[in-house]
Amino acid sequence: MEFNLQPQKADATVVEGEGGSYYAWASITPDVVGAEIGAGIFVLHPQGFALPHYGDTRKIGYVIEGTCTMGIISPNNKEEKIIVINKGDAVPVESGAISWWFNGGDSDVSVIFLGESSESYTPGQFDYYFLTGALALLRGFSTEFISKMYDLNANQSKELLEKQTNTLVIKIDKGIEMPKISNCKREEYVINLDEDSPLVDRIGLSPKLVRLEPESALDAHYSTAHQVIYVVKGGGKVQIVGLNGARMVDEVVEEGQLIVVPKFFVVAMIASHQGLELFSVSTSPRSRFEEFIFFRNGSAYKSLSSSILEMALNVPAELVESLKKTQI
Repeated sequence: MEFNLQPQKADATVVEGEGGSYYAWASITPDVVGAEIGAGIFVLHPQGFALPHYGDTRKIGYVIEGTCTMGIISPNNKEEKIIVINKGDAVPVESGAISWWFNGGDSDVSVIFLGESSESYTPGQFDYYFLTGALALLRGFSTEFISKMYDLNANQSKELLEKQTNTLVIKIDKGIEMPKISNCKREEYVINLDEDSPLVDRIGLSPKLVRLEPESALDAHYSTAHQVIYVVKGGGKVQIVGLNGARMVDEVVEEGQLIVVPKFFVVAMIASHQGLELFSVSTSPRSRFEEFIFFRNGSAYKSLSSSILEMALNVPAELVESLKKTQI
């Protein structure tokens, strides 16, 4: 079986305009996980407004830079919740949740979305459905249906449909008032990446933020779920080992690249002199991570009995005992 696990930057422009842009990874996901994970990066310029929409996937948005206002209507709660989100926040977006995004600041906002896409109509992608604008679902209905559904006359229905010409992300004049204050508790809609959060179980995904000091290493480990990793800042090297001990990836990575690690494949990284910051999402809310480092406390190697290791590693008992005494 062949795998394409090479780190890549976004290679598809979904929308690009005065209000902002959205880019996707169209070719990064290999066959083994292609139908299960997706990624997209959203850049919202000052006064940029992303029209209300919902998606057919569950994902987590991580704010790389900036501050913006987000409105969300959950499938199980029809009340609009407004949250001000900042750099470093991780926001879960459920499948079917309606959201809009507005940047009322003076600098760009960038959000990376990582998630699970097995139920998407486009494998490996996030499909979006817009309530308004040029791609609005409304535009698919005739004036006859619009009139009946919303109790409008023919002229009103025609006007409503003809007005849906906006692109997916627009720029709003500064004179227009937009919501800028949260109307809910942050902990109900923003995941705390430093501790367990009930939002992880609700979204069915597990986020993780890793910061490596310059020249330091992220120890080899595997997960019981697929991982998708975004390089937020810095750079370094990555190696991924898969079936039959084959090295699948041995590459330099840099800011803006995405790395896919299939479940049970082992991954390790070394930061460059710049350091390395990573945001990752696993396709399970409670995926288990196993460290693969030889004889680190808690590792499988450390847990195995000495006689088993002596035979399995084909080394003298003295070397095994020396390794077992290692305290890391």
